[in-house]
Amino acid sequence: MGMWRKTKIGEFLFERKGKYKPDSEAITGLKRIDKIDFSGNFHIAQKPSKTNMILIRPGDLVISGINVAKGAMGIYRGNEDVTATIHYSSYTFDEQKIDVGYFKRFLKSAEFIRLLQEQVKGGIKTEIKPKHILPLEIDLPDIEKQREIVAHFKSIETEDAELKIELTHQQTLLKKLRQQILQEAIEGKLTADWRKQNPDVDPASELLKRIQAEKAQLIKDKKIKKQKPLPPISEEEKPFELPDGWVWCRLGDLSKQYVDCPHDTPKYQGKGFLCLRAPDITENGLLIKTIRRVSKEEYDKRIRRLKPVRNDLVYIREGGRLGIAGLIDTDEPVCLGQRVMMLRFLNEVTAKYSLRFLNAPDTYNDIVGKTIGSASPHVNVRDIIAHVVPVPPLPEQKAIVTKVEKLLALCDQLESQITLNKSHAEQLMQAVLREAFSQPSEQAEKEASCV
Repeated sequence: MGMWRKTKIGEFLFERKGKYKPDSEAITGLKRIDKIDFSGNFHIAQKPSKTNMILIRPGDLVISGINVAKGAMGIYRGNEDVTATIHYSSYTFDEQKIDVGYFKRFLKSAEFIRLLQEQVKGGIKTEIKPKHILPLEIDLPDIEKQREIVAHFKSIETEDAELKIELTHQQTLLKKLRQQILQEAIEGKLTADWRKQNPDVDPASELLKRIQAEKAQLIKDKKIKKQKPLPPISEEEKPFELPDGWVWCRLGDLSKQYVDCPHDTPKYQGKGFLCLRAPDITENGLLIKTIRRVSKEEYDKRIRRLKPVRNDLVYIREGGRLGIAGLIDTDEPVCLGQRVMMLRFLNEVTAKYSLRFLNAPDTYNDIVGKTIGSASPHVNVRDIIAHVVPVPPLPEQKAIVTKVEKLLALCDQLESQITLNKSHAEQLMQAVLREAFSQPSEQAEKEASCV
């Protein structure tokens, strides 16, 4: 067993002194470190900074004061001097006392965090500066033991990296499987056997007749305005051949009502009525815990055109999450915020089928491909409701929804297992870190007394 002894970090690590104004002639023309990622890679930039700077020379150990415990540190291997903001610190070190590979792993360990919490006011939440690191007293093995530990780590880290690559690959395959399930659902491939067992159901054209009749009644009752007819569907717009009993229609014809969101920004408050925003929508429903709230006056203003209810479909037509559809799955009063439109269908089954259709990869790509605007990309409501939909008979829609939900539930289980495996891998690495760096103080003192 290697020799361990109590050692201050400042005995082997030495801060490179000097701070410079951003316009100092001493650092004019030097590139700067934009960031160090959690793998220890340096990202160099030439963009200016208004913050005071430090100088970094080739071979220096550079540490991020904000993300040191996550791995944002490394040896600068460039050939030229560079700078960094004072949120970083730069050090030379005594190679006879410290193996940098060992020290980098120590800084990512729970033992380092424990020492910070014990010896630094504010602990790990503090921006870590040289005045915090250098006085820390740690249990340090001799240089040969350090190298032995690093070699052991490299072996484990290689296995850990290979495992994470495999788990990431599994997640990629799982995402493709989800997309394939949705695509095959709207093409009728998932329910081919169902159709053989149920040959006498009413065709989808009967469903469309019922929707048109209900729309006509709503117009007659002055509950909705008469909408501009959508154009006929051309043969070029039909991407595949439909099973018997299915029909093509446009999304606006399949829904009995649709409405765009109010375009003004809601006046949010701490309590009141739910106000639905794009970040609240998932492919399966709403994230009620994230939804913000508005006053009764604001709520009433935003439901004048159509009051959302359970199983109404909401679609993000603008912003970074454009193209995602979800269903309202609450009976609590809710209004529309910004960036979402809403569609109402004849029944819950057709709403759920339409949800799967809109989230299918071909549908998503087709609609998102029609975005306009560069500052805030969006899709016109008219382009969304004009999208061509393959419509199965209502009983088959129910069969599709049931089968898709079962298959996606299995995907969720697989996703949970992959996530759990990733967590176990991380826990294993933390356990190895604890074992390597949590040298018992009593043992360290005993060994030190034998020197």
